[in-house]
Amino acid sequence: MTLHREGKATITISLIFSIMISLTTYRLLGDSTISYIIYFLAALLMIIVLQFFRDPQRKVSNPNNQQVLAPADGKVVVIEDTVETEFFEDERLMISIFMSPLNVHINYHPISGTVIYEQHHKGKYLVAWHPKSSTENERHTTVYDTGRSKILTRQIAGALARRIINYTQKDQKVVQGEQMGFIKFGSRVDIYLPVGTKYNVQLGQKVKACIDVIATLET
Repeated sequence: MTLHREGKATITISLIFSIMISLTTYRLLGDSTISYIIYFLAALLMIIVLQFFRDPQRKVSNPNNQQVLAPADGKVVVIEDTVETEFFEDERLMISIFMSPLNVHINYHPISGTVIYEQHHKGKYLVAWHPKSSTENERHTTVYDTGRSKILTRQIAGALARRIINYTQKDQKVVQGEQMGFIKFGSRVDIYLPVGTKYNVQLGQKVKACIDVIATLET
């Protein structure tokens, strides 16, 4: 299993913590049933942390700017027309993908283009499915210009997520399927498309980043 570079510090701290807990337990309790339960829980903690930072090394072999790929693994929880107030200030089709703690938490560029806007916002840590999480939680917004359309993605922190990482810079040219960022222990990615865009997903559907086409843009 390949591990993502963003997990280096967390994995190291978790490993040290698990070892210290196990050694302390052995010194205090010796070979007892409670000791083995604690050893098991310490090992389980490491397994959870390791799987959270797994990197499946996905790659899009043939980028296609007519197809918008899922930017994150997870479940589609919102498909609706709504007013986007940060950049477009008009109505857009919003598709939201919720990432559970068991999902891969790397985020990917859903399409190729030039980054014309990117901004990090501090905020609250409401649960990711809260209606106001898209505008009130800590978040990072990225807008792409494909030459024909402008598309916005928004990484949103949740109740457990405490750090959003984004690798993009304004005027940077990006390729569909490259890594956009990472949300540590969190939680949701919104994507805003032109109203009327044909979407290829439905509520409750599970999607995989770089693999599933969530929408098809007009030519």
